[in-house]
Amino acid sequence: MTLYMVGLGLSDEKDISLRGLETVKNCDLVYLESYTSKLQCSVSDLEELYGKKIILADRELVEKRAEEIISNAKDKDVAFLVIGDPMCATTHVDIFMRAKEKGINVNVIHNTSIISAIGVIGLEVYKYGKITSIPFLNENIKAPVEVYGMNKRDGLHTLFLLDLDPINGKFMGIKEAVEYLISNNADENVMAIGCARIGTNDAVIRVDSLKNLVNYEYGGAPYCIVIPGKMHFMEEDALKLWKE
Repeated sequence: MTLYMVGLGLSDEKDISLRGLETVKNCDLVYLESYTSKLQCSVSDLEELYGKKIILADRELVEKRAEEIISNAKDKDVAFLVIGDPMCATTHVDIFMRAKEKGINVNVIHNTSIISAIGVIGLEVYKYGKITSIPFLNENIKAPVEVYGMNKRDGLHTLFLLDLDPINGKFMGIKEAVEYLISNNADENVMAIGCARIGTNDAVIRVDSLKNLVNYEYGGAPYCIVIPGKMHFMEEDALKLWKE
């Protein structure tokens, strides 16, 4: 029996790979990690395509009661579905390691994640520094701007992921993130890129000064912001595609 960790990509139910789809259809139990990102479709859309009932795995189940998922894979084929790629979050790596320690076979089926898909804006992905997240509760939280400062010093691009709570329909918007950055001494005139729904057909990408990113409409979540570091002229040219 096997624990399959399956990436769903970033768009809708059709983003799953053929190997992933075949695997899910053959599994006895199917869990969907439902708190680290947001698909552009409903759970019922997934269930219709897979022909399987999906068990929602919220933060408490994944972080505190993951043994329930792992133990089921001792005598069943279990699919653990992750939006994006299944190995881009520490929590998921922990599940992988704990299952391995218990002698359970683990098979990872990768897919695109924000870390690769962000390349669409035109900045070279290997020139990004440490990725950071801006949390909802950010008063006196300095880690995101400290990471930005470190990346800026080294001439690297910075990707800010904005907090989200899909279960409760709560998503940090570009405006709130910009206000946080500027209030923590980020240069309001620095070039920045505001993004929504990267990896989908209706992704929104806007290039402007950090303070002016709030002037655009982005539509639905999820959102992120990029502040470029030192750019090659090809990167500069690519960003011109997204300027209004």
